[in-house]
Amino acid sequence: MNKYFTPRNIFIASALFVAIAGRLIPHAPNFTPVAAMALFGGATLNNKRLAYALPIIAMFISDLIIGFHSTMWAVYLAFAITVFIGTKINGNIKPLNVISASVASSALFFIITNFAVWLGSTFYPQNFSGLVECYIAAIPFFNNGLVGDLFYSGILFSVFALAGQRFPQLAK
Repeated sequence: MNKYFTPRNIFIASALFVAIAGRLIPHAPNFTPVAAMALFGGATLNNKRLAYALPIIAMFISDLIIGFHSTMWAVYLAFAITVFIGTKINGNIKPLNVISASVASSALFFIITNFAVWLGSTFYPQNFSGLVECYIAAIPFFNNGLVGDLFYSGILFSVFALAGQRFPQLAK
């Protein structure tokens, strides 16, 4: 069997692709599983190239359906950083670490993507007060994103832990 097609990798990749469906169904703004997918992939996949590739590919495929916008670069960058955060809890996946990593990635997503919105905006003045105004206007999206990230991270990491107890071949 190919080293990439292990039961563990197949389970994780399946979980990632099933989770992206949550982006395509109606949902509250920013309440999607994408950041949780990126965090989960970074924390659980042994092949780090695959950890970065799967959520980015899944995002790209869903963006082909949903559509692209001028700040996509910031969204993809934020998700790549989320994968990196996930790699830092690899081997030490505990509830507090997952919660902390999820909150950190939500905050970074908020900071990076709203900076990009402000940077390319004709709506917000291109000064410090315009940047602050942009961040304040985006607070409801942060709230939805944070709750969504915590919710989906809880599901992904919990299901994986329970499946690993039932099917030991999913363990590292």
